[in-house]
Parts: sequence; structure tokens; C-alpha cells
Amino acid sequence: MPRPRLLLTTVMTTGLLLGGSPLADARPDRAAPLASTGYILGGSPDRLVVRDAHGLATLSVAGVAITANGKSVSSPDAGTTRLVTTAHDNGLRAELLVSNFSDDLGDFDSRAGARLLRHPDRVRGVATMLAGFVADQGWDGVQVDLESLAKADGDGLLMLVRELQARMSPEKTVSIAVMASTVAREYVRRGYQLAELGQAVDTVALMTYDQHGPAWSGPGPIGARSWQREALATVLEKVPAGKVDLGVAGYGYTWPRTGTGHTVTVKQARRLVSADGADAKWRSGPAEWTARLSNGTVLWWSDGRSYAKRIHMAEQTGVHGLALWRLGSADQLP
Repeated sequence: MPRPRLLLTTVMTTGLLLGGSPLADARPDRAAPLASTGYILGGSPDRLVVRDAHGLATLSVAGVAITANGKSVSSPDAGTTRLVTTAHDNGLRAELLVSNFSDDLGDFDSRAGARLLRHPDRVRGVATMLAGFVADQGWDGVQVDLESLAKADGDGLLMLVRELQARMSPEKTVSIAVMASTVAREYVRRGYQLAELGQAVDTVALMTYDQHGPAWSGPGPIGARSWQREALATVLEKVPAGKVDLGVAGYGYTWPRTGTGHTVTVKQARRLVSADGADAKWRSGPAEWTARLSNGTVLWWSDGRSYAKRIHMAEQTGVHGLALWRLGSADQLP
């Protein structure tokens, strides 16, 4: 998605605070439990991992980014590499996430993505660097999260995941985060060759959030269930369900009457509503919360009760697991 995703996670206890039973929709028994991934920012405190490890299989650490010229990738800092040990100590796989997010832009850098992906020699060089981090630092795999790309970047993106697979030992994994759409041609336009990527990677994390946001739409759900189902169905035409993770938001957005809104954590959304004396309303269709403050600001957010509904959706569709953005912004996992 072409906007910052730096304030998100999972959810569960919200229903206790704003009505509803967060555990009412917990997943039924199944032969293969959901192998869920929790995203976390490099340098985050260990306690976030300890708190939610019971509900996860993989910790994906957003720790490195490609350079603006597309020729290299930043090195994981100490706060990022520390989380490898934390993940392993808590029985989780540790995955290094590489993105094209630019702190300078406050957004995903499409030009940096093109400068990398349209040059095969740069793709090979970046793959070699990432594989080196995995081997030297004990990571269990890499997730590629390059967003706001174009159709012309598709061959390079496919080459990148293939080069990573070739450069890492067989037990290491490669996954890819994919911006969600309900329209098949949109994936092609965004540089995602779904069928080929589905064969090349171990897991596809479908980012079924940011359906609405203050910088690109009017108020609405972060990821309504009907939209998520349609986006998932589109991807499952090309990628086996057993390789797909359903993205889940643990955050919200504000839409003020004037100016541009911003991202809020689940806790922040609750505090805004409580301080204003407004009423939060659970919308059962999208399975998210919404509220209107006295100054006219509209909020939507996805919380623990929302997460429980997505567990049910994942069970129904037989996908690999859930992919939650991100630990440290949402409620504790069930």
C-alpha cells in the first residue's frame, strides 16, 4: 500500500472495553493450526514478542530497506538482530523484512523500487546481501515488502525472490507481501505476477487492510470483511490457499473535518473516544469499530474482536495463516 503502515498490530481484549466478546469467534479445531505471522518494527521491546508468542509461528521484523538508488540495502542494526534471539527463545521463526519504505518520504519509494528491480545486476547484489544477513545473523527467512511498484517492475520482483531462494539454504524461507485488490488486473499493474510468485515463494502475505484511509479515501473500514473475501478470492485463483496469509489490521485511522487524518493504535482510538465522551459502535458487516467525535472527526479501527472474525475467515478459506501488522500497536493476541 502506498502509505505509511507504522502504527499497527493484533487485537483481542478490545471487546472487553467497548462491548462484545472477543473470544466468541475463536477458531474451531483444525488438523493444521493457523501458522500466523506477527510483524514488528526493529528495535521494539522484547516484551511485545513474549506477550504474543503463544498466538504466532513467525516474527517478521521490519528491519532493513533498499537504498534510494536501488543499488544496496541497509544493514540490520543491533535492535533488529536482537529480535532474532527473542523470537527463537519464544519458539518462533525469525524473518527479516526488507522494504522500500523511505523515512524521508514517509511513504514507500516507488523510484527506489524501480531502480532496483529494473537492473538484474542490482537484484542479484541485493539478494546476495540479504542472504548473507540470514546466514550470518541466524534469520529463518526473508520477507520482501516492496510496494507502490509498476508493471515494469514485475520481472525484477520475481527475479529477486528466486535469487533469494537460490542463495539461501533449503530450510530458509522466502515470503512476499502483496498489496490487496479485488481486481485481477490491478495485481499485474502493481508488478505482482501472482501465479509465478506463488510458485517461487513459500508464503504470500495478502495485505488486506488500508481499504480506506485519510490520505486516499473518505471514512470507511480499514479492511471490511466483504472486501477482504473478494480480494482473497482473486488471489486464490492464482496462488494455492496453503501458501496465502490473510492480512489483519490492528490499528485505525482518523478523518477530521479539516486537514488530513492520521493512523492511531487501537489503544489510541479508545482513548480518543473515551476522552470525548463519544460512543463507539461495532459494525458487524465489516467487523470493525467506528465513532464520530464531537468535533466531527470520524474514526474506524480494527481490534481484537475484528481479529477473531478474521481467524474464522482464515479457517473457512483454508489459508496458511494470518499476517498481523503489527505487534506494539494492537491488542494482545488471544
